[in-house]
Amino acid sequence: MGLLQEKNEGLRKLLAGYGRLAVAFSGGVDSSFLLAAAAEVLGDQVLAVTAAPVFVPQRELEEAEAFCRERGIRQVVLPAGELNIDGVRHNPPDRCYHCKKEIFSRIRRAASEEGFRILAEGSNLDDTGDYRPGMRAVRELGVVSPLLEAGLTKAEIRELSRQMSLPTWEKPSFACLASRFVYGETITDEKLRMVDRAEQLMLDMGFRQFRVRIHGNLARIELLPEELPRAMEEENRRRISEKLKEYGFSYVTMDLTGYRSGSMNEVLKRK
Repeated sequence: MGLLQEKNEGLRKLLAGYGRLAVAFSGGVDSSFLLAAAAEVLGDQVLAVTAAPVFVPQRELEEAEAFCRERGIRQVVLPAGELNIDGVRHNPPDRCYHCKKEIFSRIRRAASEEGFRILAEGSNLDDTGDYRPGMRAVRELGVVSPLLEAGLTKAEIRELSRQMSLPTWEKPSFACLASRFVYGETITDEKLRMVDRAEQLMLDMGFRQFRVRIHGNLARIELLPEELPRAMEEENRRRISEKLKEYGFSYVTMDLTGYRSGSMNEVLKRK
């Protein structure tokens, strides 16, 4: 048995040990794999609890609901209301802590009302290498992280998802839209819509892994380096610029460093 299969077996033993499990389910790569694996191990003793946030495009919620429906997994959907949580709208560096603490508290309550004492979330080994204040909230609330405990990386989760024929195995990594805002800039419904529309445009144009970061009225687009030449083709360049200005941006820029997760944290590391 190879190392990956050993990790997968270890994960499944962890899941079996819980007996009954609620999973905080966003529809992303990690939580989809965790939920599917838990459903295989525990059957109908699994509950998916999904917060329906304004920080996530509607398509993500629809995909999460379809994932559960197609697999016969019971799902509870809650309103998230992130902009009403203290310490979130003004986007301090620890915004994710305040947001996750409140939302996971609500998810835990909903799971408890359904008779599920243990709540799991989908952090993996790679999530320990960046500034992630939300992880502190997870620990404080006693939420378990089976993928992290099993030592699984994002690449390994994708491979195991592929082996399980999950539709998310090659889904681009996604983070909530609040991560597109520079720290200290007030998050508003209008600006969230601007970012959402800009990223939907990039998806519609066939770009897969990217971010559209917002700095006031300026959009900073991060693409994989190999996709930069296509974005710079005259027709594509003009379309991106014109559309983003139509959405409310005054300036549209391309980040020459390219896509990287957590680029807004780079300024924190220099302090």
